[in-house]
Amino acid sequence: MFKEKIDYTHLPKHIAIIMDGNGRWAKEKGYNRIYGHQKGVTSVRRITEAAAESNIQFLTLYTFSTENWNRPSDEIKALMELLVITIDKEMEDLNKNNIRMLTIGDLSKLPNDAAEKIRECKAKTAQNTGLTLNLALSYSSRWEITEAVKNIVCDVEKGKLTSKNISDKLISSYLSTAGIPDPDLMIRTGGELRISNFLLWQSAYTEFYFTSKYWPEFDKEDFYEAIFDFQQRERRFGR
Repeated sequence: MFKEKIDYTHLPKHIAIIMDGNGRWAKEKGYNRIYGHQKGVTSVRRITEAAAESNIQFLTLYTFSTENWNRPSDEIKALMELLVITIDKEMEDLNKNNIRMLTIGDLSKLPNDAAEKIRECKAKTAQNTGLTLNLALSYSSRWEITEAVKNIVCDVEKGKLTSKNISDKLISSYLSTAGIPDPDLMIRTGGELRISNFLLWQSAYTEFYFTSKYWPEFDKEDFYEAIFDFQQRERRFGR
């Protein structure tokens, strides 16, 4: 049991997860892709619970990318409906477990009911002090960095900044993750060995953990194993 092997004095502060494999898992089981996404929600619930129980401070989940808008319209519609239902259902438990919800990404692209439900949940959990659950929705790093550059240029034009002010710290402050530490550990399920436009700037010194398990199969023990694996590594940060 990896949970017993973890050093709780040496936990990653921020874990990011690329939740991949819902559709492939469903197809192999003989179901449609939507069923896979529904089962993926169960994994979100149990991994969020495991993170909170382990005193992880930040958990960022790659929930819906900007590229996902290119999926079939019926799948997108079902995903947005599932998002609304899930947030509405889980809001009470988030508060009960002292979990704060945040989002990163272009929420203006979401349907009105989804965007409104997200705003409601963020407002109702804003004072919670335990785990911060950060959902990346309609998100990609290239979008995020492009928006940061636009905003920096705008502030230069307004006279608020000059080229001398621009540093890596300033750029980080213009990203949608401002105020959130860079991820210490990034987990990707589903067997793919890439990070798919996710937290590119923030993951400069992130440790990566890849597993062939599809997201609906990923359980608490798998999560603890990833943390244990992280703890066996020596992080030198270029030193």
